[in-house]
Amino acid sequence: MNLTFTPGSVVVLVGGSGAGKTTFALRRWPATWRLSLDDYRAMATDDMADQSATPVADQVQTLLLDARLSRSLTTVIDSTALLPHVRAGLLARARYWQRPCVAVLFDVSLDRRRAQNAGRERVVPDHVLVDQERLVPTAEQLLAEGFLHVDRVRATGPAYLEPARIR
Repeated sequence: MNLTFTPGSVVVLVGGSGAGKTTFALRRWPATWRLSLDDYRAMATDDMADQSATPVADQVQTLLLDARLSRSLTTVIDSTALLPHVRAGLLARARYWQRPCVAVLFDVSLDRRRAQNAGRERVVPDHVLVDQERLVPTAEQLLAEGFLHVDRVRATGPAYLEPARIR
């Protein structure tokens, strides 16, 4: 699957835990493109699930995002991005640097996320998966927020289908 973006874009992965965002990113783009709050929480506390480190992780992510966008480097934001204020902040950084901002929406059922979550090193509690399900935005919501376009990635069987671009 090839997703193409304008060089220097901010690519925001949107979806609940266990949707396959990190695996998807690691298989498709250079590791240096990917900014991950989980990684920064782990660096700060030795535990990527330690939510108390999120403010520090966010500062690190913002610093690296600005460093990359100031150089017009494509950057993939690997987090759930389920909260509107988080997406608004990423859109604002992209606007500040005059860079396009696109979303990749992971359209993965709760049952599939539960199954994938069970096989992860760090299992997210089921009540969190359920809570996240209610927060997943539609492609139309993402476009209304200001994303240039949205690619929807759907999971069927063991592999993802080609994403559909939504304008």
